[in-house]
Amino acid sequence: MARGDAPRDSYHLVGISFFILGLGTLLPWNFFITAIPYFQARLAGDSNSTARTLSTNRTGPEDAFNFNNWVTLLSQLPLLLFTLLNSFLYQCIPETVRILGSLLAILLLFALTAALVKVDMSPGPFFSITMASVCFINSFSAVLQGSLFGQLGTMPSTYSTLFLSGQGLAGIFAALAMLLSLASGVDAQTSALGYFITPCVGILMSIVCYLSLPHLKFARYYLAKKQSQAQAQELETKAELLHSDLADGAVPCVGLHSHPVRLPCHHSHGDQLHQSREVESVLQPHLLLPPLQHHGLPGTEPDVLLLMARRGQPAAAPAGLPAILVRAPLHAVPRAPEVPAAHPLPAGCVLHHLHAALCHF
Repeated sequence: MARGDAPRDSYHLVGISFFILGLGTLLPWNFFITAIPYFQARLAGDSNSTARTLSTNRTGPEDAFNFNNWVTLLSQLPLLLFTLLNSFLYQCIPETVRILGSLLAILLLFALTAALVKVDMSPGPFFSITMASVCFINSFSAVLQGSLFGQLGTMPSTYSTLFLSGQGLAGIFAALAMLLSLASGVDAQTSALGYFITPCVGILMSIVCYLSLPHLKFARYYLAKKQSQAQAQELETKAELLHSDLADGAVPCVGLHSHPVRLPCHHSHGDQLHQSREVESVLQPHLLLPPLQHHGLPGTEPDVLLLMARRGQPAAAPAGLPAILVRAPLHAVPRAPEVPAAHPLPAGCVLHHLHAALCHF
């Protein structure tokens, strides 16, 4: 199950934990829809019809509130919206808060639903409370499942299979519970109460399993790699984009502050001329160096490669490679005073100064 130098999953505790977490994500909703005949009987307004309806497992009373239609709408719409919203929530809400908060919220909602079994209430308020519960249960379930699948992305694929197997077992448990309720011949309220208490037990087990993951060495190893892997994948994507741009003859630039620096330029007769040029943009070294070395440019030091251009002109790159590459340390380039362009000394002056320097020594 482990990859590379990862520690072993002792006694398969991490696998069992994710299996129970998968069970806890779908067990509540599967038991909720199993109890639909109970809800329809309560909405009929006759307290005695509840027992008759559940004992025969028929919808019996007329669905005056269009219960099935509202349940379908208020379950699927929040599920869709919060699954999309979870793509943004991970940036501002920690993963532990999202998972534990969703589990606790679903637990409280099912505890409320179980308590309402013993409470006499008119159909109107009961319908409103039930629809609100349906909406919130599916909203928190979407956040819970999305967050857990995000954690499973860093684990070996075996653990994703165990998680999905737990979700499949949740549906089997709900079907078996309905069959046992019919076979045992218990009264309607006892059956409905069992439908809502059983998910509470499953959620409590899921909370215990999730809290135990940070204490398991195997889970701690992969959970610690999650953040570093996300950063590495982002950098790899940027490097691939840069490599393709280099192959197309264009170099993308990440604009930073402009810094005038002095660069040596050589004339045809070999004399050196210093001109002031301005750094228009800086590319990060770990993104730029590998693609440039692939194109045959020497150097492996972690330096920053700067695209240079004359003042007032954009830093354009010709086909294939950047225009002028200058190697600079990783720290910021200091702002240097501009030096006017010098003119090459005549050959006689050069010899005169060279002779004076030799006599001095």
